[in-house]
Amino acid sequence: MVRRWFALVPLAAAMLAGCGASGSAQADSVVRLPEPRLDPAPAQPGEQVAVFAGGCFWGVEAVFDHVRGVRKAWAGYAGGSADTASYDRVSDGDTGHAESVKVLYDPRQVSYGQLLKVFFSVALDPTQLDRQGPDVGSQYRSVVFYATPQQQQVAKAYISQLAVAHAFDAPIVTQVAPLRGFYVAEAYHQNYAALHPDNPYIVYNDAPKVVHLKQWLPALYRPQTQVVEVQLH
Repeated sequence: MVRRWFALVPLAAAMLAGCGASGSAQADSVVRLPEPRLDPAPAQPGEQVAVFAGGCFWGVEAVFDHVRGVRKAWAGYAGGSADTASYDRVSDGDTGHAESVKVLYDPRQVSYGQLLKVFFSVALDPTQLDRQGPDVGSQYRSVVFYATPQQQQVAKAYISQLAVAHAFDAPIVTQVAPLRGFYVAEAYHQNYAALHPDNPYIVYNDAPKVVHLKQWLPALYRPQTQVVEVQLH
């Protein structure tokens, strides 16, 4: 836990000023991202899985826990191998993993494209390379890990759409990469923001993202997290 606390004191003012921002989407200058032009229904029926990485997984999980149609979200690791998928190893920044969130969702209620819109709107700043806010390192890089060719196509198309529209003041650096495996993080990382709402890191960095989800994307927001016991696929 040390690496998330060491920067709190010197950077507190900066985090208060820009917490929850996504690119130029500051609280005083909201960027309203467009709906994805390419957003087909999944090829296979039933619940679907999406995986996103965008800095500390606490905040990304908190955002998706409040999205309508999401049944469950897990904090974990993706991008590296199973033998290095632990917090201590990933925190070294040399495992290839990124702190990630696996989202189980019902496409009848929320589409993959809409999840991408949430991700880019409020979950992260997609213009920051190998960092998010006070967290620095390749383990905090932003990635859309696609589970199917269709997800790859939709993600790339949406990033291109946002780039053409100049939705952000700087280039989007979010990667689109194949999902080779997802490894669930340690139990104390699950639902961390909901269980520790008074943690200064959560207050400054993550709670505002959920507030912005409610304010900017009210049709996709649900007021309380929905805890559903389901087996991880």
